[in-house]
Amino acid sequence: MNVTLRYINYCFWKIVFIAMLSSCGVSKSIKDVPDVSHYQVNELNRININDSTFQAGNNFLNKNKHGQWELYVEGNPYQLGLNTGLLTQELFKKQEGAFLSKVAEIVPSESKQKLLRKLLAWYNRKMYLNVPDEYKAEILGLSKYAGDDYDYIADDYLRVLYLHGAHDIGHAFQDLALVGCTSFAAWDNKTQDGKLLVGRNFDFYAGDDFAKDKIIAFVKPTNGHNFMSVTWGGMIGVVSGMNDKGLTVTINAGKSKIPLVAKTPISILTREILQYASTLDEAIAIAKKREVFVSESIMVASAIDKKALLIEVSPKNFGVYEVENSNQLICSNHFQSKAYDNDRRNIKAIDESHSKYRFDRLTELLAEQDKLNPIKAVDILRNKQGIDDKNIGLGNEKALNQLLAHHAIVFKPEDLKVWISSNPYQLGEFVAYDLNEVFKNRDNNPSNTSVSSEELIINEDPFVNSQVYLNYENYRLLERKVEHAISNELKLTEEDLSTLTTLNPEYWKAHKLKGDYYFQNKAYKKALEAFEIANQKEITTVPDAEHISKYIKKSRRKSRR
Repeated sequence: MNVTLRYINYCFWKIVFIAMLSSCGVSKSIKDVPDVSHYQVNELNRININDSTFQAGNNFLNKNKHGQWELYVEGNPYQLGLNTGLLTQELFKKQEGAFLSKVAEIVPSESKQKLLRKLLAWYNRKMYLNVPDEYKAEILGLSKYAGDDYDYIADDYLRVLYLHGAHDIGHAFQDLALVGCTSFAAWDNKTQDGKLLVGRNFDFYAGDDFAKDKIIAFVKPTNGHNFMSVTWGGMIGVVSGMNDKGLTVTINAGKSKIPLVAKTPISILTREILQYASTLDEAIAIAKKREVFVSESIMVASAIDKKALLIEVSPKNFGVYEVENSNQLICSNHFQSKAYDNDRRNIKAIDESHSKYRFDRLTELLAEQDKLNPIKAVDILRNKQGIDDKNIGLGNEKALNQLLAHHAIVFKPEDLKVWISSNPYQLGEFVAYDLNEVFKNRDNNPSNTSVSSEELIINEDPFVNSQVYLNYENYRLLERKVEHAISNELKLTEEDLSTLTTLNPEYWKAHKLKGDYYFQNKAYKKALEAFEIANQKEITTVPDAEHISKYIKKSRRKSRR
């Protein structure tokens, strides 16, 4: 069993034990179902125009030629959920399968699955008290279209509610390398036209299938602002989005301990900010009134204020970070406000993780650009090199572009324009949307074609057509094969091990895995050679470097016997 699965199993049984000691409040949370009787609902039928175009009243779902799904929904909270579920039901079930199949791998036995159900009920026992009623109503509507394959985890409504905290849990388990997001904002004389510009990579990874069917959602709620966000089937929360007042939100993980109770999911908090705030002060006020259960930096940019700031939230602390006498703001995965100056987890994240390295690399790249525009912003988000343009291997988490992003996005809030990456990663075309055009005259005018602004498209990265990229994709497949072999003590050929490092020669992990395999199979001289090469590369974190140093000593000692 590899380190990741051992760690997950340890946490699983630790929390199960705690859950068995206390069931306080579980019954109420399980029985809580939002009252939607006061919402007027229009029963809509979905019209299937073809296998990638669907309509339901004024609502629609299209797949554009770049492979992105464009969703438009409108109505009261319950209606929004019903409309979203009706139109995206196949994507919803597919996405749920892509995510929860990982759970089935970790917890394969029926007895453990029953324990998991009890664990989730206990763990999420306070979530229903911390999610606004309107979003619970929307989730209830959405859950009407959930599949039946994962009822062992929870009933449909509860399962969809719980899944809105999955992003938070992924952040809490940072040792599993699920996240490593980077974002920036620039304004005044740092941009070509003096207007606010925001860019971000959303590096949340839950398997290749999870990132295939991203949805660009345009939402017209009965109350609050119209907005867009990049999302996936079954998700009403926001990880990257902009409203029609030119306010944007993006989220970056902070260092968190494993939480023992779920409260307000970050994506629900940012959804509320996006739907109801038009200024930075309004965003701060909304964030202050919610209790969260993990640490997160929320970058908020405002067309009205013409600048951006960071709202840094955690279960026991709250800070706001604004740059002084500057025209740019940078965010990776550590906090910057004074509220966290003495936070030991934040200090450890700065010292031991890859967050500070990416922060410094982004600072370096921004310094090289005199006047930013959307094209230059995309170039920065696609950058694969380390500090001083060092080749640090493809897939290295110290790079801004780790070649695993769910999406990358660029906003021009004052113009209500947004560019969103198409697959793979940040390498495909960045498709542009103008929120003025998307929401204009939408009543009784459903669209059968893309609502994107094709004239504003940013071309794909030529790298995607290179042999180096093809080598990397082959490397990823081989890396999984080697990891599986090590975890299950299976045999590999010398060709497999040689090819692993040939395909991605500058990546420390390729050599480290080769060393792990040789060491497990008592080929200590070969292990030593591999670990020594890995030690010369740009290693991602301090714990990784310590692992390699430890096994260099072990391999050297054992090879002398």
